[in-house]
Amino acid sequence: MLDFVRNNKKITQGFLALITLPFAFWGVDSYVRNADVGAAVATVGDAKISRQELQSALREQQDRLRTQLGGKVDPAMFETPQMRRAVLDSLVTQRLLAEQAKKSRLVVGNEQLVQFIAGVPSLQENGKFSKERYEALVAAQNMSKEMFEARLRQDMAMQQLMLPVTEAGITGQAAAARWFATQLEQRELAEARLLPESYAGQVKLAADAVSKFYEANRKQFEVPEQVRAEFLVLSRDALTAQATVSDEEVKSYYTSHADRYKAGETRRASHILLRLDKDAAEAQAKAVRAKADELLARVKKTPGDFATVAKQNSQDPGSAEKGGDLDWFARGAMVKAFEDVAFGLKEAQISEVVRSDFGFHIIRVTGVRPERIKPLEEVKVEIQAELKRESGIKKYSEAAEAFGNIVYEQADSLKPAAEKWKLETRQTPWLAKGGKLPPPFDNPKLAAALFSDDGLKNKRNSEAVEVAPGTLVSARVLEHKPAALQPLDAVKADIEKRLIRDEAVILATKDGEAKLVRLEKGEALDLKWSPARSVSRTAAQGLSPDALRAVFKVDAGKLPAHTGVAFPGNGYALYRVSSVKAAEIAKDDPRSRALAQQYARFVSEEEFAAWMSTLKEKYPVEINKVLLESKER
Repeated sequence: MLDFVRNNKKITQGFLALITLPFAFWGVDSYVRNADVGAAVATVGDAKISRQELQSALREQQDRLRTQLGGKVDPAMFETPQMRRAVLDSLVTQRLLAEQAKKSRLVVGNEQLVQFIAGVPSLQENGKFSKERYEALVAAQNMSKEMFEARLRQDMAMQQLMLPVTEAGITGQAAAARWFATQLEQRELAEARLLPESYAGQVKLAADAVSKFYEANRKQFEVPEQVRAEFLVLSRDALTAQATVSDEEVKSYYTSHADRYKAGETRRASHILLRLDKDAAEAQAKAVRAKADELLARVKKTPGDFATVAKQNSQDPGSAEKGGDLDWFARGAMVKAFEDVAFGLKEAQISEVVRSDFGFHIIRVTGVRPERIKPLEEVKVEIQAELKRESGIKKYSEAAEAFGNIVYEQADSLKPAAEKWKLETRQTPWLAKGGKLPPPFDNPKLAAALFSDDGLKNKRNSEAVEVAPGTLVSARVLEHKPAALQPLDAVKADIEKRLIRDEAVILATKDGEAKLVRLEKGEALDLKWSPARSVSRTAAQGLSPDALRAVFKVDAGKLPAHTGVAFPGNGYALYRVSSVKAAEIAKDDPRSRALAQQYARFVSEEEFAAWMSTLKEKYPVEINKVLLESKER
């Protein structure tokens, strides 16, 4: 969202990413506070979070992840208590910040908002704000301008509120050094795994164990209700693909939008860079500048040697091998100090020494392309795509309501709708109720319509369901199989394997715990230890988090030392710690910078958590656990 508050600090940005869920328009108070949102799943001070808001947030989060992961998202993960609580916690955090921002009277004025939006590079053309780009961005967010700008105001106000807290953490050198030491300490260990397979032969199941498990867990052996269906998809993209654009329409658009196709002046240049940190000491700067002056004298004396001198001396790895060539660039592509000089030179002219944040440059302009209007042929394909997109949006807007009416009014068949909009009627494989369904049936509303009484008994078209922005789907059941219990004989072997493994896991764990006691007493045991390897908290070398914690809890005062960890469903592991190596990290070690940033982030997280605790005291939070755990829609 506008490169989200592009100038904020990195730590603050991290917190904003954690708590600002893109799908929850909590900031637009005027749109939610007065709405009939139903029973509250949580209250924050005087503000309420309704069950409908939580469900909407879960759906939008699912859509966002589906887009990010290419459609590979299991809808079932969003029905877990952990996910519902995590999303609710984010909404609670948002409400707390909103209440505090309101009480603190933090506002973003019109002028501040306009300056921020106008300064976003992606919303500019030729260095100027583009209204068309802005409108396209807002449309892509599926918001009105009012909602978008209200949301942006809240996000900017949130940054103002959070920045003093997240930047207030002070990381003392002594505390940081101790933390570094714990993170980088290395322990050499060997591992012995006690796997359930080794204990399976010791398991003796009772004669009626399988039948008892079957009777106690009949639900597990039900084949769920299934349907096979046909469906239609009316999408903005499909209507866009159907659109045709004439040459006359393209020409007319080109003429009326000529300003959009202005190409600003571009330059091609080569440079020689001598790197220097912007905070370098004066003596170092003088030495590098003297070297730059020497190179400048050489290339001014023999300009034809510029590429050779650049190859031999430039410290820009991206261009040095190419004789310093930077290819063509427009205004805004280079740092200001470099750009100002490059656009002030004539072709073939060599600059004086120029200092930027990267160091000292010697610039030679090798080409100049003046501002021009791109010819129609150059932008024809772009215009055709734009006109088709506009046509698709218009057609979808006009068709959406009619599509819904036709599938409802002619509910016994999808054929009329398919013929009207030239859509392909598709069929599904067998779909199991409550299982993992393929798109678009992973949409809860569409799946519910498919398995509804009307859909199953009367085989009527479902209502048109918006499964994604710009996409409507209607489905109709072709065949139905009711839920059925598998007979015991069909599942007996699987139950027996499961029970044997469960008992074997218990035996492995008990044996592992007993062996650990003996090892701690100093007894020698015949175990298959793995080759020794070194691990640290930052380099776990394949250890699970539980195992890593156990290994570093071992008292290193007397070695070798032993510990063990149970792995639910997979037995037990014993670990022998044979040596401990204290951390050694030099000031110039590249890990020190990363660790310092990590430690600073941890401190900031603690500061933020403490601050949120005070806000919860100021604006009491109450969670309605019954509604939170309810799956009713």
